[in-house]
Amino acid sequence: MILGASGLIGSALTAHLSQAGHSLVAVGRRLAPGLAPARHLKLDISRMTEPEKWRVHLAGVDAVVNCAGVLQDDANNSTAGVHVHGISALFRACEQSGVRRVVHLSAVGLDQATPTEFSRTKLAGDRALMALDLDWVILRPSVVIGRAAYGGSALLRGLAALPVRPVMPHTAPLQPVLLADLVDAATFFLQPEAPARRIIEVVGPRQYAFDDLVGLFRRWMRWPAARVFTLPAWMSALVYRLGDLVALLGWQPPIRTTAQLEMVRGARGDASAMTQSTGIRPRALEDELGGEPASVQERWFSRLYLLKPLIIGVSALFWMGTAFVSLGPGWENGINLMISGGASRSLAALAVLAGGLADLVIGAAMLYRRTARLAFYGAVAISLTYAIIGSIIVPWLWAEPLGPLLKIWPLIVLNLVALAILEDR
Repeated sequence: MILGASGLIGSALTAHLSQAGHSLVAVGRRLAPGLAPARHLKLDISRMTEPEKWRVHLAGVDAVVNCAGVLQDDANNSTAGVHVHGISALFRACEQSGVRRVVHLSAVGLDQATPTEFSRTKLAGDRALMALDLDWVILRPSVVIGRAAYGGSALLRGLAALPVRPVMPHTAPLQPVLLADLVDAATFFLQPEAPARRIIEVVGPRQYAFDDLVGLFRRWMRWPAARVFTLPAWMSALVYRLGDLVALLGWQPPIRTTAQLEMVRGARGDASAMTQSTGIRPRALEDELGGEPASVQERWFSRLYLLKPLIIGVSALFWMGTAFVSLGPGWENGINLMISGGASRSLAALAVLAGGLADLVIGAAMLYRRTARLAFYGAVAISLTYAIIGSIIVPWLWAEPLGPLLKIWPLIVLNLVALAILEDR
């Protein structure tokens, strides 16, 4: 059983174990069957707080790997629910059901400092597992980097695409580990004869400043060096707070106040620990990147990464702005435009009111993650509707110098671009 099977680490481990011939139970809150054959369970771990809820799913399971984790409490996630309550219930269910082998992914450096709810709950989950009579292994990885990008590894790529590179102040060194090396370590400890009841730091062989990592990715993309701009402390604090605000709308930005405190703590460890326990020698990031040049898809992703929130934010402001104009200072102009096309005043007022309210709903829905996709589809539909109605009632707008009907088409294309890049992982 693999928990967090849709995440960066869980999906890679699922694919690896499937190719090795294992039968898998993939657990996640948002799962879609992929190439790896597995039995899929859509479960919200934070709500699975009683061992009885887990025991029914453990029949035939020989080992459990927990790859689930969340950075910070938000509209959709509870760090305590995922890292402590749900996972502790699973661990107790394993003990009760005779599932001996549990490999648990935690975070590096928890024995040194726990400045955030993320690290405190991670440590509490570790301790809950260590207290049980199980063949447990706790892997504590640093920042995990693979060809797939999610969270911090995606942010590194996005920052690498900027022509002027912002440097966050007060960041400690990082010792990133390759995703493939972490997967190999987890696979090693799933063997029945592998050692147990151990805590292993899973880190790469080299330390980097955060800005050096961004520069490394930029060189990998084969782009010239960017100018460096160190953000003032107040500005970086504002960016992190903005990330918290965006998270309240259901999005999962990697830059939040938890990330700020964790970056001050850093992510370093003893690279020799994994080699001594498993024989796996972790590889350096630049050596791995140097062996496979960045593709055009990598460069596309990097350039689009920070454009994505701009596209969503600007689109939402555009639709809400047109609503306020239509229902406010542009009210009479809208009515007169409809009347000039032959509509009665009452019908014109109704049409302007309906259009303004529709724009407001679409704009607001774009800001909320759960409704964003539907909102962008709605924006395409209503844009086409405006183009058709405008062509029938006021066809002369096609000849207007400012092109109010012509500008509908690039707007539709922008909405389609937003739909294409809306996914988080």
